Amino acid sequence: MPALTIDQLRRYAISRSLFKPTTLPGAIKKLGFVQADPMRAPARAQDLILRHRVKDYCAGDLEARYARLHVEEDCFVNYGFMPRDWLPLLHPRTAAHTWDAKKREHADALLAAVRERGPTNPKSLLEEFAHHGRIPGYWGGELNLSTQLLDGLHYRGQLRVKRRDSGTRVYEAVVHPPQDESPAARCARAQALIDRVIRLYAPLPAPSLGYLTTLLRLGAPHLRAETRAACKSARERHAHTVVDGQTWFWPLDEKPASKRHAPDNRLRLLAPFDPVVWDRRRFELFWGWAYRFEAYTPAARRTMGHYALPILWGEDIRGWANLRVDKGRLHCETGFVDGNKPKGSAFKAALEEELHGMQVFLGLD
Repeated sequence: MPALTIDQLRRYAISRSLFKPTTLPGAIKKLGFVQADPMRAPARAQDLILRHRVKDYCAGDLEARYARLHVEEDCFVNYGFMPRDWLPLLHPRTAAHTWDAKKREHADALLAAVRERGPTNPKSLLEEFAHHGRIPGYWGGELNLSTQLLDGLHYRGQLRVKRRDSGTRVYEAVVHPPQDESPAARCARAQALIDRVIRLYAPLPAPSLGYLTTLLRLGAPHLRAETRAACKSARERHAHTVVDGQTWFWPLDEKPASKRHAPDNRLRLLAPFDPVVWDRRRFELFWGWAYRFEAYTPAARRTMGHYALPILWGEDIRGWANLRVDKGRLHCETGFVDGNKPKGSAFKAALEEELHGMQVFLGLD
């Protein structure tokens, strides 16, 4: 078991995730999963994540090219984008909650309509199936029951997202082939899912691996017992060590102590869901302070802002930035843990370079 320091683990985490920019298909394959979020501040999370890893990437490129890529929108530990060859690990998916007879009847009618019409924009169904009624929305207000049922059919693997039109999912019917349901095959799929969790978020402290295993109940609720067992046996399958009393895991074929993990001097504004900062437990172990995502926190209680983007400068994160676009101009407000912006011209120049890159990415330049 190699002797490592927290500094080495931090450098390794940054270097392996913020790899040299490549093509869009190459970046998705290398990451494995790109978490999605509909909020734009100033762009969607998936675009903010990919801009650091795809050469000349612009906001909206993933959506524009989605239909030509071998990727899918689906659930893993969260909702996002993944290589199509991940689907046999997740489907056929058995939802944790079953529909009652009436909802099942409504869902079957919607599925039959999509099968008959081919790729279908939900807007064309909502008026026709308005008699399904309305229900409380996820974040307040009301939405059509048909909207929720279409989402449920997608989750259950009976629909897939063919493409998006102006951000709206266009669905088509799909049938996932049956899987080997023997105990050995189920365990193998669960182990493969844990492998992908570790490869995405390594190095992972043991409590974070446990938490992510719990989140797999979203993508693979039917393998809940098997993923728990795979997590418990992680020491048998993955490289690991203990640093400051904490067990850390990473893929067997990687070397956290390698000198190639030396940080660069670039400044990057990271999305709240970027793999480098996603794990808030690891964030605090690496940088010594608690980063919070406050978009859903009442404004009066926010300490960092609506959509604070951690500022990674080299290997250090001491602050955050909130960005907004007003009348075609990008505005930036920064905050810092100790209340003080780094002194000297180097930080100012690095931030200006990153903001210029953000303007190009947003199509403002």
